[in-house]
Amino acid sequence: MEHNTKIYIAGHRGMVGSAIWRKLEAEGFTNITGKTSKELDLRDQQAVKQFFAEEKPEVVIDAAARVGGIMANNDYPYQFLMENLQIQNNLIDESHKAGVEKFIFLGSSCIYPKLAPQPLKEEYLLSGRLEETNQWYAIAKIAGVKACEAIRKQHGKDFVSLMPTNLYGTHDNFDLRTSHVLPAMIRKFHDAAKNGNTPVELWGSGNPMREFLFVDDLADAVYFALNNKLPENLYNIGTGKDITIKELAVLIQEIVGHDGEIIWDSSKPDGTPRKLMDVDKMKNAGWKATTSLKEGIKRTYGWFLQNSENYKQVKL
Repeated sequence: MEHNTKIYIAGHRGMVGSAIWRKLEAEGFTNITGKTSKELDLRDQQAVKQFFAEEKPEVVIDAAARVGGIMANNDYPYQFLMENLQIQNNLIDESHKAGVEKFIFLGSSCIYPKLAPQPLKEEYLLSGRLEETNQWYAIAKIAGVKACEAIRKQHGKDFVSLMPTNLYGTHDNFDLRTSHVLPAMIRKFHDAAKNGNTPVELWGSGNPMREFLFVDDLADAVYFALNNKLPENLYNIGTGKDITIKELAVLIQEIVGHDGEIIWDSSKPDGTPRKLMDVDKMKNAGWKATTSLKEGIKRTYGWFLQNSENYKQVKL
């Protein structure tokens, strides 16, 4: 791509979108655009249509979504299904109608069946039942993957879907009501350490295994996809390595400096037993993650400390 190519990042203020923006700027791109949710409601079809008519982006990166952890998904299933469908459908359809040739759709590893073989291969999509606690979000994202695949098949456009594993990093959501497991742990251990190393209570048994990807690595994968015409429509983005939730807790506890007890509430749900991505397809295409989990958590906690008075709050 030329450095003056007009690139629209939907969700540019979020953790993922802002990381992609930083990456593109660092690589010398000068014509990047984004709109806040107040400036452009992506759920509003007419507003999105007007935006495309006025701005005429050449490349679109869809990093916009309603996201949250187990509790948020469980408490607000309709919003997680409908709003994600509205956002992505408007972006995909208007990109197609406006002649956008390069579209990158970002989703999540939760699109794969709960009990699919490990590690998760792209071919396992729609081969079994989804995890109940986040099926609403997953169904929306699956629809987005299939919409991009359909445009690619019918119209030959370079619409590609990248499915990252569990993401974390700077600009994450540390609100305990709506955050994902890793930033929630950082917040809990930090608060407990400040309060005299009080015990930290965590959900579940701690036995499930999870893979985590530093958000700057995802931004690097998006940059790679922008500069290469990938031959297939769906790619997993991850490290190919996982860790138990208990091991993650101990690692975060050490980095934060908390010396208290960890209490596991086994009455709370564990979610999927294991979610490890098979990343061979993207690796064979020429890209792999480079940030270790320990280094990524250190960088995330450093950012958290600098912004600890301004926790990102999500209004539902």
